[in-house]
Amino acid sequence: MPTTTLRESGAARTYHRSTMNIQYFLELYEAGYRDFVGIQLAGVDLAHHILVEVNLSRSSLKGANLSRSFLTQAILDGAKANWANFSFAKMSKASLVGADLTKASLRGAFLVQADLYNAQLSGADLCYVNLRNANLRGANLCGVNLSGANLRGANLREANLAWAHLTGVRLSGADLDRTCLAAVNLEGAWLNGVDLSGLDLSGVNLKDAKLNGANLDHANLSAANLSHTTMRGVSMVGANLHNANLTGAVMWHGNLDQVNLSCADLTRAHLGEASLRSACVEGTEFTESVLPTEARAYLYATVQGETRWTRRSAKETLDHSMFIDRLLT
Repeated sequence: MPTTTLRESGAARTYHRSTMNIQYFLELYEAGYRDFVGIQLAGVDLAHHILVEVNLSRSSLKGANLSRSFLTQAILDGAKANWANFSFAKMSKASLVGADLTKASLRGAFLVQADLYNAQLSGADLCYVNLRNANLRGANLCGVNLSGANLRGANLREANLAWAHLTGVRLSGADLDRTCLAAVNLEGAWLNGVDLSGLDLSGVNLKDAKLNGANLDHANLSAANLSHTTMRGVSMVGANLHNANLTGAVMWHGNLDQVNLSCADLTRAHLGEASLRSACVEGTEFTESVLPTEARAYLYATVQGETRWTRRSAKETLDHSMFIDRLLT
């Protein structure tokens, strides 16, 4: 059975990691001990306790209750904490590298600048969690609920967010390079200035999202829901918006050069002073949209086909749009 020897006033005290009494654990912590690597704390109740800088690497915390505990700068690398409760815990600058947090609750937890590199978080509850400037590179976040979370400036490179709920999440300044966003729900998300270039966002729900100044160059947004999104100054050069829903979207000053808008719905969309050079507009719905006068001749020369939305000719819907020279301020 694994043991750890502690030194106290020259005398040796030994405890068995697999049989650690919770009260004894807390007494040792209060006495100044911080290194509890590999300790067995599955199912224990440590709610509201102060455990700042504790080292619980490779420990078993399955089903443990650490809600509202103070774990600032704690080390939980490789810990088994699936089904654990960390709701509203203070965990800024904590290290959870490779930790197993599958199905864990971190609702409302404070994890600013925490390190969750390669952590396993599939199915976890991360509603309203604060992960500002946290490292989530390579983390498995498949199916997590991140509704209302703060991920500003977070590193999400190569992370798996497939099927995640990201409604109302704040992602401004986040690094999403090579992040998997398959079938995510980003309704109402804040993505201002975020680089989403080249990502596969096909079928993604971005309704009411904020994408001002975002980079969507060469992104795949086919069949995506972009209705009522705000995308002022967005760059979508070469993006694929085939069959996308852009109803009521605002794309003032956007760069949509070479974008594929075939079969897209631009009903009541606002593209004032946007650039549409070499855009594909076969079967595009333009009813009541606002378009730049500069693009008028090109659009009428290239628009063709029937729209799938109203079954009218695309050119007829273009006749029911409005062309403006510049935006009124």
